Amino acid sequence: MEVIGLKLPVIEEGAKIADSILDALLEEAVTLENHDIVVVTEKIVAKSQGRIVELATVKPSVKALELAKKIGKDPRLAELIIQESRRIIKLGPNFVITEHRSGVVSANAGIDQSNMPDGFAKLLPEEPDRVALELRRELKEKTDKEVGVILSDSIGRPFRSGSIGIAIGAAGINALWDRRGETDFYGNALESTRVAAADMLASAAVMVMGEAGEGMPAAVIKGVNLSGDGSANDLLRSDEEDVFRN
Repeated sequence: MEVIGLKLPVIEEGAKIADSILDALLEEAVTLENHDIVVVTEKIVAKSQGRIVELATVKPSVKALELAKKIGKDPRLAELIIQESRRIIKLGPNFVITEHRSGVVSANAGIDQSNMPDGFAKLLPEEPDRVALELRRELKEKTDKEVGVILSDSIGRPFRSGSIGIAIGAAGINALWDRRGETDFYGNALESTRVAAADMLASAAVMVMGEAGEGMPAAVIKGVNLSGDGSANDLLRSDEEDVFRN
């Protein structure tokens, strides 16, 4: 497997991410091939969608003021967290664990102020699976290659320190690789093994793209054929299966 990071220009609202990726590939003398997987950070997608909020324009509700007091966060950010969340799961010092409207469980509804001008906050993209599908179609139209696409985000995890990359949007791959029915090394049938392939690939890409000032918000993964018709929604655990939220 090979992961190739791509430097892109600063993405503004309305930018065509597919064109920026193709320009970066040309700069790196890299050619897209069938079964390659293109990974882009959710942040550039959010910027292209105009999902940037100036905090000065946010008026906190009573509920947001109460939440901000409990967790020690800016009431305006607390208001955005409430607006972006289906439900609040757990409170912590200067953070809150939420279920985002997209179904992703993470801190602060995925709202981020890193690599943003002072006084601004970035929300998660709208409909990340749809975005991944559209980006895949655009790349197919421009290159005639069948590639997979992943929208990555970095999140923390229960019981473990540090962040990892996950897929919040995916298209053209088996995001959840079902290996049930296969056999292990000793010939035993696998009964429950399903691999979060899209999350693993997102983490691999994040290792190359970085999370600071690298200016590399996209990557191409070569040498892995996980072509399929899955989506990041396949990775979401249902309430019935989740023993931690219930």
